[in-house]
Amino acid sequence: MKAQNVVLITSVIAVTALIRQRFIGLNGGTCAAGAKALGVAEYDSDAGNAAPANVLGVILVEAGAPVAAMAEVQSDANGYALDAAVADGDLIRIVRGI
Repeated sequence: MKAQNVVLITSVIAVTALIRQRFIGLNGGTCAAGAKALGVAEYDSDAGNAAPANVLGVILVEAGAPVAAMAEVQSDANGYALDAAVADGDLIRIVRGI
């Protein structure tokens, strides 16, 4: 099991349903492909609800494809991390804000 060390959490009103451990966009929805991410959803949240977003620290995010260790990652259209996962769906640790 992988651990995370979150330093800063903020809340956002979810404009779409958010899925745990996927990127959240600056608009409060699932992050668009290649767009800047506000953070990573800590829990599943329905649209219209306040959702915790992990924004700083060592954070777990779900990979959408294999990712090399030490690679910079970005979101795909489903909020998955792209570009060290071995397979789609693996949880990887990212470092944000350093």
